[in-house]
Amino acid sequence: HRTMPLARPTGQIPEATWTLGFREMTEPWKGALGCLGVAVFFAMTIGIISWQALEQSPEEWVLRGRAGGVLWERRRGALLLRALPAGRTAAVVAVGGVPAAEPPPPRDRCWHDGGQFCYAWEEDAELRVSLEPPPAPGTECYGVRWTPLRPDVALKDCFSMANVSWYGGPSVRAQRWPLNGAESPAQPFVSGGFGESPAGYGPVLERYFLGSTGVTVTVAPDVPLFLSLESNRHFCLESPAGRAAVPLGYRLCLSPDVAAAHRHHLVPAQGMTPPGLFPPCRSPIWRYHGPEGSAAKIKRGLRSLAKRLKRHRLQEGVLALGERCTAVLAATEHVPPERRKRQDAAGAWDASLLAPLQLSITLSPYTSIASPLFLRSLRHGQTHGYWLSLQPPIPLLTMWKGQLCARLNVTSEAALGWFLARARRLRQALGAAYVVFEGAEGNALLDRAVPPPAELVGDGYTAALAAALATLGNTTIISAGARSSHLPLFVQMSPLRSDWSHAGLKGVIPSVLHYSLLGYNFFIPDAVGRGSLAGDAPGDPELYVRWLQLVTFLPVMAFGTPPWLCCDAWVLNFTRQCIQRHRDFVVPLIIKYSEEWLRLGYPIFRPAWWLSPTDPTAFTVEDEFLIGDEVLVAPITEKGQTWRDIYLPGEGQLWLDTNSARVFDGGTVLRNYSASLTEVPVFVK
Repeated sequence: HRTMPLARPTGQIPEATWTLGFREMTEPWKGALGCLGVAVFFAMTIGIISWQALEQSPEEWVLRGRAGGVLWERRRGALLLRALPAGRTAAVVAVGGVPAAEPPPPRDRCWHDGGQFCYAWEEDAELRVSLEPPPAPGTECYGVRWTPLRPDVALKDCFSMANVSWYGGPSVRAQRWPLNGAESPAQPFVSGGFGESPAGYGPVLERYFLGSTGVTVTVAPDVPLFLSLESNRHFCLESPAGRAAVPLGYRLCLSPDVAAAHRHHLVPAQGMTPPGLFPPCRSPIWRYHGPEGSAAKIKRGLRSLAKRLKRHRLQEGVLALGERCTAVLAATEHVPPERRKRQDAAGAWDASLLAPLQLSITLSPYTSIASPLFLRSLRHGQTHGYWLSLQPPIPLLTMWKGQLCARLNVTSEAALGWFLARARRLRQALGAAYVVFEGAEGNALLDRAVPPPAELVGDGYTAALAAALATLGNTTIISAGARSSHLPLFVQMSPLRSDWSHAGLKGVIPSVLHYSLLGYNFFIPDAVGRGSLAGDAPGDPELYVRWLQLVTFLPVMAFGTPPWLCCDAWVLNFTRQCIQRHRDFVVPLIIKYSEEWLRLGYPIFRPAWWLSPTDPTAFTVEDEFLIGDEVLVAPITEKGQTWRDIYLPGEGQLWLDTNSARVFDGGTVLRNYSASLTEVPVFVK
């Protein structure tokens, strides 16, 4: 190409026309031009940000398996568990304790291992997600482990309740089914008693949560754990605050539906004998509330109650003595024989006088520091070995039923051997068929902020005591359950109030479903007529009858108040009918499904979703339950009502109404079903 010749400048350089124009601009025009420049700058900035947002997806795969995977959601700073190929989100886990807005990078530190994802928030915490072996085909599991990188980092993962119904975990004062309606501040995940701590967790709990989307969350027993429940928002797993570098870990498993998820989690109880299915299930329990001032008064009171029961043709069952009465009778066993004859010659104890009624006694691992038992251990230098200690040989003292007490050291074989030998001796001396052990719940060391030994971390005390008590045979009843559902023990259910609330009658069915879901199928519900948290005899015959109808379909019928003390004569006759129905209809069902429990691990008492695992209506049904797969029980739990709506699960199945002999389709709702005070709706598949 040609190069154009350059013109030589001659004289002064002329001013550019645009420069002259700018000088001649007025001030308003200059301001407008400046604003335009700023606007262009901001527009470019927003464009770049928008481009980055569009280029970067709000969700990013962290770890992907065959049936699902874990994603990171940038907006909420949350882990998502998602099912494939449908793309259904099964769980949303909001992350706390780390800068959640900072997303993990596309490439993780474990990129060379396709089964793991690792990422560290600098100076805060490290996250490790790994694929784990599934418990059954069709289920996929992921291990999630957080490790704090500074001592002051408190880890917290919150599982959303939006569009997910959650079950399992702890028992609470006013039990709900699902757990979404419960409320609790962050506290140690340890069993407790509602009498001592109404806002705490109850006596039966497991580190297992089940979601209606087919997801399960399990936490290992050696992980220090706090739990909080925020009604209808989320539940949170937390590491304890103020402790140096405590990791938080759990296992997430994903199954096709909620019933499959629970079945895959279950472990069959093969080789185990169901606890005392024979007399305890077939016969009601009558709690003794008579005079307890002396052994003579207790014996006369028991004989009087036995006579009244026989007179009213309720002669079969168990008379249950509380801990105080048992202690009074036990004290006579340490009196020299000659003195005992002088003191109680007129009222010599003979359990056969109660026959065919049997006797149960109550013990606990607590001993008053003023009791002869504790004083004897002091004299023999046994305080350190036999009782939990703060610092040997100083025993750890705690309150139990208003008294300052020492608590049995379950880590000592000598202490456990002594305690069990004493229980056997008292059972034989008093002619008791059953022994109830209260006070198994709680962690006294944790209450005093004392680091427990490894075997007593969390609910280690309850688990160790339950394992020891199981050696007494299958006529043993315990007040708590943690890691002990496989043992041949009956569990006394949480105490309730004598009212219509969720802390009373309305809480019975949610508690039944909760206990059975966690594997505690053999339980004793709170007493008909006088809940454990009530002080006076009942004044509501309707409540007595509705409570009686419900417990007729449970493993054991327990009475706090006999029917002749609360109600009209017809209720006494109705009580006989319920006891007969329990013996002839319910007990055979429980025996049948206990065999299935032994073989497969399935719960005996099942929620509606067991037969309708994909129907959202079934997820929140808390006022009816199934016995196995074939009987549906739907009692009235509202005061003054003689009708209710009933959900019949199992689409494509048929249900026979035992009251009317009519047949209805499963997967439907019966509206305004009528049930008088003498009727309880029961359907047979």
